[in-house]
Amino acid sequence: MPELISSPQNPKVRDLIALQTKSRERKARGLFVVEGRREFERARAAGFEPATVFVREGEAFAGEADFLVSERVYGKIAMRGGTEGIVAVMRTRDISLDKISLSPAPLVLVLESVEKPGNLGAVLRSADAAGVDAVLVCDPLTDLFNPNLIRASLGAVFSVPTAVCTSEEAYAWLSSNGIAILTAQLQDSELYYRTDMIRPTALVFGAEDTGLSGFWRERADAHIRIPMAGMMDSLNISVSAAILAFEAVRQRNLKR
Repeated sequence: MPELISSPQNPKVRDLIALQTKSRERKARGLFVVEGRREFERARAAGFEPATVFVREGEAFAGEADFLVSERVYGKIAMRGGTEGIVAVMRTRDISLDKISLSPAPLVLVLESVEKPGNLGAVLRSADAAGVDAVLVCDPLTDLFNPNLIRASLGAVFSVPTAVCTSEEAYAWLSSNGIAILTAQLQDSELYYRTDMIRPTALVFGAEDTGLSGFWRERADAHIRIPMAGMMDSLNISVSAAILAFEAVRQRNLKR
């Protein structure tokens, strides 16, 4: 029978909260926190291993727990409601470029210096839906295993092959794999649906506030844009990524 934790001051509870709230703790220890049955199962299906599983006392799946927690403690460790009574500490794994496998005509999303975890999570969710080969997170300003990112992605952070690297490393890797680089930008650009995305393609997006750096603009094979009919001159990065990724899907389906 798993041990019951009834005090929010228990060292294991404090340790769990530190992993939830501090990126440096996650990175130093190679651990992260997953909350919710759906996200937990998707992490395990993708090969991530649980280190410690906490289950709320009285849940039907309490036998899977390393520790049971009281309702009071669960209220302390659960960051949102409706998470089916489970919070787990998981082990991270290698997220470098050399772990990425590509299809014959790959589609890759490249995100430069994205800061908001919710936006990055939403991009990963769209990437999963579109079946992209990989997402490269370049020069990140947020932690890939931030709980808000995991939540926003609905667990897609586990299912989509993702690498964290510098822009220089990403460019070298794309070039070595013969992947054309298309940057999403307003200046000096062609409408996205007039651009070939059937070939091996990387769609590159910049930070929410500053856009793409000169590094990617200067190295792009083509610059593309989404037409804007209203007063706004840009879309949220997750919306832009979804539009362009599914345009690539559309073009490739037409070719079949």
